[in-house]
Amino acid sequence: MSIDETLYEELVRLANENKLAAYSEVAPLIGLDMSIDQDRDEIARRLGDIVFYEHDYGRPMLTALVVHYGNDNNPGEGFFSAAEKLGLYKGSRNPIDRLTFWANQVRLVHNHWGSA
Repeated sequence: MSIDETLYEELVRLANENKLAAYSEVAPLIGLDMSIDQDRDEIARRLGDIVFYEHDYGRPMLTALVVHYGNDNNPGEGFFSAAEKLGLYKGSRNPIDRLTFWANQVRLVHNHWGSA
């Protein structure tokens, strides 16, 4: 599987530093503009590739570190869809269930990469 190395390296950096980032902060690093529908679809695709790549290596969802700032500070729908496909999340639409799952993934990512 081929992943976007620039995006991947940025996510690992964020994980090492126990940080989060907005889609609008990481998109320009790979030449994408979040105000363009096609670019929003493209970042979702690239993040999805990273989710499955990480899963293949037994690591947590590194893409949990990318969120919508301002609106709800949560990851996008693609994050939850990928988690469902991997059998990590049962698809509850309950906001508390979603927040709990996401927060746990962030903790797992920071714990994994913080010790790397």
